Amino acid sequence: MAARRRASGPPAEEVLRECAQDVVDVAAGIREVCARTSSVLFAPALTASARRRPRTGCAARWALLRALTDRHGLGGAAIVAPDGVGRLLGAAGEALGRESLAALVAVTSLRLRIAAVLLGHPEFGRDPGMRRLTAAVGADPDSEAVRALRALLKDRDARRSLSALTPVLTELLAVHGLLGEDPVSDETAWALAAGRELAADPARQVSAAHPRAPRATEGAVLAVEPTAREAGGIAAEGSLLAFLRGLDSLEAEDRVLIQEVRGSDGVLRYVVQAPGSTPGRPRECVPQDFADAWRDLFTTDSPYTRSILLAIRRHGVPRGADLALVGHGEGGTALLNLAADEEFCRAYRVTHVVTVGAPAGRREPADPRTWLAAVTNRHDLVPSPGGPGTDRGPHPNRYRADYTGPDPEFPRSHLLSVYIRHLETVVPQVARDVDAALTRYRGPVERSRVYRLGDRARPPEGHPLLTVPTTTVSTSAGPVDVPVRYYDSSAAHLCYPVDPGVARSLLPDLDWLVPTRFGRRALAVLSLYEHRCTTIGPYTELGLSVVVDDPWRSHPYGLARDLLRRVDLRRTGRYVVALAVGTREARAVAEEVWAQPAVHGAAEVSLQGRELRAEAAELGLSVEGPPGPGVRCPEADWVLYGRRGDSTVRTLVRADGRPRVHTRPRVRVRLGAVHGPLARHLQILELDTVRPGFVLTSPRFMAHRSAGARLPR
Repeated sequence: MAARRRASGPPAEEVLRECAQDVVDVAAGIREVCARTSSVLFAPALTASARRRPRTGCAARWALLRALTDRHGLGGAAIVAPDGVGRLLGAAGEALGRESLAALVAVTSLRLRIAAVLLGHPEFGRDPGMRRLTAAVGADPDSEAVRALRALLKDRDARRSLSALTPVLTELLAVHGLLGEDPVSDETAWALAAGRELAADPARQVSAAHPRAPRATEGAVLAVEPTAREAGGIAAEGSLLAFLRGLDSLEAEDRVLIQEVRGSDGVLRYVVQAPGSTPGRPRECVPQDFADAWRDLFTTDSPYTRSILLAIRRHGVPRGADLALVGHGEGGTALLNLAADEEFCRAYRVTHVVTVGAPAGRREPADPRTWLAAVTNRHDLVPSPGGPGTDRGPHPNRYRADYTGPDPEFPRSHLLSVYIRHLETVVPQVARDVDAALTRYRGPVERSRVYRLGDRARPPEGHPLLTVPTTTVSTSAGPVDVPVRYYDSSAAHLCYPVDPGVARSLLPDLDWLVPTRFGRRALAVLSLYEHRCTTIGPYTELGLSVVVDDPWRSHPYGLARDLLRRVDLRRTGRYVVALAVGTREARAVAEEVWAQPAVHGAAEVSLQGRELRAEAAELGLSVEGPPGPGVRCPEADWVLYGRRGDSTVRTLVRADGRPRVHTRPRVRVRLGAVHGPLARHLQILELDTVRPGFVLTSPRFMAHRSAGARLPR
């Protein structure tokens, strides 16, 4: 019978998620035992008893201490007492290489959740954050996994790639709190990770009555004029799809749209629309980060929530007005924070909350009359299937639409544009149902205002290198801001001395385009990139280039002189002869903005360990091997050249990292069945038969690439 139940039971990934929840419940119970034991150990009554009766009192304290610190008990780092002695003993346990039993159990829960996610969505294994997390929790023994996870969660740069891991958010929160890195509090984290309701805490509520109350972080808001694209997408008539299209037209995640709609009854009502975040894209100075995403999901207070509240006040929404809240992803969660706040609901009448692809947690609106709708795609991992709050009981003012869309790959399944298309074609009845509930908001839009959110408590992401003026360029993949900014990337440049005649054969047939000579050789560069967080999304990049002379004047020592100049004053550069990128958006930018011959090809790239690895089966090539010992070198700023029509296109690349040069690399390029120009050019240069002369590596760097400038040459 058990076998029949398994055969006809729930999918394996759901069983793994349930097991993960059970295991984290056990870890939460162990944590509570640690807390109670620690409180008894340091209780004043027991201390006084040990002084009066040393024989029995000291024995009791010793037994409690051994239970907390013994490796066969609760673990060496299990003491959670707030006083100095407790912290000292806990730190001593960590120094001895011990980890608490609760931490070890919590890591097991995290492993189960990762396995569930990868079983249902194997493409998620290509995500850089998931790869780093899997490597950390896969360490052996378990104590090493806990320490690796602690180091990963303390790494500020790693949080950019971890911020997209919403499917494992619950377990990450629990482990984060256990390791002393919780953005909220240990009690909050463990209560919610175990699926329990959090008692109302006035200190964590978003207070509409006390706007000047001190906060841990600070939000900010500024009214801005919409761009031409935003103005074209903002609705003139109220409806669900019109509101979502207006939300999708916002060009940045740091914006909120507030509209005033005149209903058929003549009453003026307000609609607040908040966007979510796109995995692998920077948040600029948006009041959202990895910790704040947790705050949004598990508490009612975060910089994003407070900034939306400031926008509502800045707009002048009168007290007592009818308010509808429409949000996507994390924006939907932030709006649920507002709807769950009693003070906010006393100031405004929240009639409707509509979330699309948003993790709702266990949050309920403070006003029982509020109509709440949640639309989720089963292929979308952001709503965190199997998390707390997914099994609400029936309620007359609750509407949930959980459907299976035709776009299974994440993060595409999370895009708001995909949800809009599904509401039009796949589940049109859902749009009609929600529109019927929003009847009072069906009318002409009398006023629309866009507000830019910010966080004055911290500098913008990537400051100062990436805080540069930008302009929007149209491409076949949509509008793109240039310069393109890279917030978290890794790179390896394999530099090969090659025959100048062979290198010249790869370049356009122009007399003045000459490879730079190093003695009797030219220099070909095979560049491997893993871009984890960029303004055009995460992608991998494999490129082959040849170092070339000044297009107007060839000089035997031109490159040596140029390296002493700023990158914007250089004349030599690298001509890109072949490029393979992991997304169609990156291909459009490479071809249409930088004039580089790009193809779309998936690749697995890992450049942060002791070995460089790149596997591109579609392209017929792989790279593997250690770069060898290296020394620090200056930043590798470059000029890149491309060709469009009768013009040469010049692109500047500025970088900031810690590059190293390796003069004795053991890296090898291997070619299989040759597919595409990149592998073909590598074969012509015979780079699969030799090792590179030297390698430049940057395990982590930031950069920006300018728009291509046309040269009349």
